Amino acid sequence: MSSSPVPSIRSKKKKMASKKVITREEWEKKLNDVKIRKDDMNKLVMNFLVTEGYVEAAEKFRMESGTEPDIDLATITDRMAVKKAVQCGNVKDAIEKVNDLNPEQAFLEELEKTVALLAFEDASSCPFGELLHISQRLKTASEVNAAILTSQSHEKDPKLPSLLKMLIWVQNQLDEKATYPRINDLSTAVLEDPTV
Repeated sequence: MSSSPVPSIRSKKKKMASKKVITREEWEKKLNDVKIRKDDMNKLVMNFLVTEGYVEAAEKFRMESGTEPDIDLATITDRMAVKKAVQCGNVKDAIEKVNDLNPEQAFLEELEKTVALLAFEDASSCPFGELLHISQRLKTASEVNAAILTSQSHEKDPKLPSLLKMLIWVQNQLDEKATYPRINDLSTAVLEDPTV
């Protein structure tokens, strides 16, 4: 019989024994010692709402929290109108709306090339027919949204998803060195005790 590449239970226990064990009480104390200003949290939420185009939610959040967005909320409505036109395949409308936003000429030319693909009514007659599927329209709309944000000197990606990705990466790094209560489900953010 050949040896299996799967580690034995003994080697897993030995590896677990060499890791630092952080109890729930210790972990929660460390978390409570980290001070995050409410203002910073509010800016993070506002950044997400603005970047993703939730104009009504951003306006309500502004009124409730006093957090001012870093761009005019009216530009969100304009940006979302362009995004919707691209998603619906309305080429002329999308280009007109982009012209109204007055972006850089290079951006406008790139958008026209990209959106021009949507002009083909029959995807089979288009040399790039696969680019006309709804999934591609959604991707294109998202890229157009990011390009408009960039042309308006705003970040194209919200910070919150990046922070969540960083949390996952940090937990994976820490898993190599310690056992600790970790967040396994980002939607609930509940700390779960490690399984031994």
